[in-house]
Amino acid sequence: MGDRLLRPALRRQRGRLAAGVTLLCLHQATEALVPVAIGVVIDRAVATSDTGALLLSLAALALLFTVLALAWRFGARFSYAAKEHEAHLARVRLAERALDPRGQRSGLRDGELLSVAASDADKSAGAIRTAGLAAAACSALLVSAASLIMVDLALGVGVLVGVPLVLMGLQRLAPLLTRRSEAQQASLAETSALAVDLVAGLRVLRGIGAQHHAAGRFAAASHDALSATLRAATTKGLHLGLTSAVNGLLLAAVTGAAGWLALNGRITVGELVAVVGLAQFIAEPVQVLGWCVQSLATARASARRVAKVLQAAPAVRPGTESAAPPACERVVLTGLRYGTLNGLSLRIPAGETVGIVAYDPRDAEALLAVLAGTVSREDYQGSVRIDEAPAESLRLAELRRVVLVEQHDVALFEGTLRDNLAAGGADDDDTLLAAIRVAAAEDVLHHRGLDQVLVERGANLSGGQRQRVALARAVAAAPPVLVLHDPTTAVDPVTEALIAERLTAARRARPQATVVVTSSPALLRAADRVLVLKDGRICAEGTHDDLVAAEPSYREAVLR
Repeated sequence: MGDRLLRPALRRQRGRLAAGVTLLCLHQATEALVPVAIGVVIDRAVATSDTGALLLSLAALALLFTVLALAWRFGARFSYAAKEHEAHLARVRLAERALDPRGQRSGLRDGELLSVAASDADKSAGAIRTAGLAAAACSALLVSAASLIMVDLALGVGVLVGVPLVLMGLQRLAPLLTRRSEAQQASLAETSALAVDLVAGLRVLRGIGAQHHAAGRFAAASHDALSATLRAATTKGLHLGLTSAVNGLLLAAVTGAAGWLALNGRITVGELVAVVGLAQFIAEPVQVLGWCVQSLATARASARRVAKVLQAAPAVRPGTESAAPPACERVVLTGLRYGTLNGLSLRIPAGETVGIVAYDPRDAEALLAVLAGTVSREDYQGSVRIDEAPAESLRLAELRRVVLVEQHDVALFEGTLRDNLAAGGADDDDTLLAAIRVAAAEDVLHHRGLDQVLVERGANLSGGQRQRVALARAVAAAPPVLVLHDPTTAVDPVTEALIAERLTAARRARPQATVVVTSSPALLRAADRVLVLKDGRICAEGTHDDLVAAEPSYREAVLR
């Protein structure tokens, strides 16, 4: 799966990659020629005491080093550019996939997706630079072997045969390196996901005194990540150690053979210097190829994680139709079975405010997921109709235009209050201010009005203010069907009653349906009717006062 991601990446960057590989190969070839050139200078100029030849040789060496330096500079630039462009593209694609309104079935949490986008995207793109360095190292070995063949056939053939055998042996560790790298990345992503979850719920954890337990969980996850990292590092260290040992043996063998040839008069002093220099130089490309094996193993492991997100099936498969004209009954559920819902049927008429009390919170979560359009048609039984049209036949944008579900977990963004409120669709200040009044959130305006700056997740607001700003955003969007989940749990009773009064009045001014999933007496009393869910279906229905009088279980669940 990861290889199928890497091959297209190499094709996309083939222009920069080709330029980088060409220049890096030129750099390695010229670097391999340096000891050869020094040997020639010794034999042709130093040994013969030829001043003219010496000056010419020095000029040639200067030219050689100039080409060497420029080839590395521009080759590395093209190589890094290809890698960074591909990493950028991967991050953009991952962000698009994570923000896809259809969702995705990768099974990764937000923190894990963040780790994939921040770390794995960069590591997988590293395969492009690895390919360039591997090609350059191979060219260096070929030039070195050819130079050795010109000095002595046996030396050159030994390098040409010995180095591939060494690399084939080292390559046997590559699968283990990939597995260890993949385990390391997965463990680090799990730790990142846990950190994101803990930071998001920090106030709640402090409120219930569970911060020490949460810190213990994070410490355990971090220890697992440390263990996985050490296992990967041990394998990489073993691979690097073997590469270095083989390098040393290869250097000793070539140098020893050259010394024996020089003692027997088969090669000149200059040729001996060239062979020893080439033997020392060969260690570098062999080391680079060893590093490339490690880098490619890490890139393949990260590419698998990137591919897991990019190739994940959508969580929902919406239809292609537009919403029908408004119907008397905006939402109709018939025989719905999903999660803990067990044949639920309900109708939400236009202009009505409906309160829903779920004895089991799982019933509420399942109902909200279906209404939000985050559940695939294959995952539930029964029917869901929006304005008399099957929900699965509608385009996702149309479905969510008609039905807006404001979840209990408040999501505010860094920026101004105006930006956060306008995210719901409204853009004029009068509409935004009216929505703030409905949500009784005027106190948020006291400092700078709609230009009030919110930090990430609205952390500079109180819990009640964040809830009311989120409610105002949902009201400002003015959806035909507004579904709210516990919108006032962090609000005092007086403000809660005010919100209930203003919300029902504002929504009744238009033929808009409102569903409030809550146990708040103030919100339930303001509803036209209340539905009670038990065991996944409606067990009671009526006004709040009637249910309080007739249903002991309801009275116990909602009265504080």
